[in-house]
Amino acid sequence: MTAIEWAGLLPAELAPWAGLLLLAISAVTSFISAAFGLGGGMVLIAVMATIMPATALVPIHGVIQLGSNIGRSVVMLRYISWSRLLPLTLGGVVGAIIGGLIAVRLPDWLLFLAVGSFVLWSAWGKIPVTSGRAALLLGGVASGFLTMFIGGTGPLVAAVLKTLKLERMAHVGTQAGCMVLQHGLKIGVFGLLGFNYAPYLPLVAGMMITGILGTLVGGRVLHGMGDRRFQFALTILLTVLGLRLLWQSGSILLQGG
Repeated sequence: MTAIEWAGLLPAELAPWAGLLLLAISAVTSFISAAFGLGGGMVLIAVMATIMPATALVPIHGVIQLGSNIGRSVVMLRYISWSRLLPLTLGGVVGAIIGGLIAVRLPDWLLFLAVGSFVLWSAWGKIPVTSGRAALLLGGVASGFLTMFIGGTGPLVAAVLKTLKLERMAHVGTQAGCMVLQHGLKIGVFGLLGFNYAPYLPLVAGMMITGILGTLVGGRVLHGMGDRRFQFALTILLTVLGLRLLWQSGSILLQGG
């Protein structure tokens, strides 16, 4: 397509090559999330941060992740553990409301440190298996609260679900259902704050389509993976993401943030 033809599909600040890259990375990251339950969102926001304006990063990432998780929820609808999803959802609403009411923004380094430490503890600590609704409700409150301040809370939700020792399909499906709510709330808040989504709608639609394709391929990989292999892969992925969050915390402190 010529530059003139691209002009109607992309916001002015994005070049055609950037649009194509985002379409491709949406498919790859959706594959990662579908195959392992998390990780894709954090990879996506890391790539988007090098391409998109800072003001558009979190709200557009939220829209893309909403579409990706809706697709994953539909594909894995029959595996979702609704009894676990309900308290996580209710807690997420409460947490998002509390987060939205806080006038003073908490330091980023402290948020990254807290989430990173919890994620690492959940990956390697001796956490009792629980199905208590109170524990799930608290986990939902924490993740809903934090999603209003940082780009993605997928690792925290995965850490809460990991304590339940769910079968791999139930884990990924339930995680997707929870993230649909969190990203939906985030999109609404940014809309109320005045962010204009319109220039990004064609790009968002394209990324959602490629994301669905990545989800379908990732779902096939997940079907062929045993529960023990899934738990091992989840532990490794949580460890990597937890260490990344701690690294972000330290970097902000060193920069005087």
